[in-house]
Amino acid sequence: MNLFNKLPGFVRSAPGWEQRIWRRLPAILLWGTLVPLALAGVNHALAPAVSESGADDGALLLWDFMMFGVVTLHWSLTLTVALACFIVKAMKGPAYVADAYPLPVDPGASKIAAPLSADSIYPRA
Repeated sequence: MNLFNKLPGFVRSAPGWEQRIWRRLPAILLWGTLVPLALAGVNHALAPAVSESGADDGALLLWDFMMFGVVTLHWSLTLTVALACFIVKAMKGPAYVADAYPLPVDPGASKIAAPLSADSIYPRA
């Protein structure tokens, strides 16, 4: 038994922006992580030597927390874009036929009721 039965005659949609973005996501994730980390490293390297009082540590710590927030925001946005690309790719993919599910037969039912017409719902005066 085949797990996935493709719908015969279904024409797949051409890939669009989602395919281009999907291919670039690893590089976007890598560069978006490395640039803030490199900026934090450069900031620490160029910072003056720590004084005895430790008054300059607050600004460096604030910068580190900001870069951590930028990286976290970038990861969450990249994950959101990746999820959107995956959904679009799945929707543009091939259509599949579901397994047949026979409905239970009610022996007391004689016929299926005819659909209601507009006149039977709203009689004319």
